[in-house]
Amino acid sequence: MALAIAHITFDCANAAELAGFWAQLLDRPVDPDANEQFATVGMSAPQRPALMFVQVPDKTPGKNVVHLDLTADDLAAQIDRAVALGAKHIADFDEYGAVWATLSDPEGNLFDIAVDSE
Repeated sequence: MALAIAHITFDCANAAELAGFWAQLLDRPVDPDANEQFATVGMSAPQRPALMFVQVPDKTPGKNVVHLDLTADDLAAQIDRAVALGAKHIADFDEYGAVWATLSDPEGNLFDIAVDSE
């Protein structure tokens, strides 16, 4: 399977509040269980990508606050492929019921590749 965009993720101060803005702007509902720490718009909608909002303690200078979340059937193979194309493998995570790796592109912009959960 080729990579596909799963989410566009926003680091923010208040996830539910920012999700509400984007939901209104795009005329899409905020998904259930949105709160100050985590919210999504369009997770179950047929049109993708969904928007994900994650509260961060501060917007670190130099860190992009919006990044792509990609999905793959074979996480390790896609990480290797990305690195071969010039990406840097930053870290691996297993949190919030998801498994993913954070990488940076050749200019340092962060993106994630997660195990496809669909």
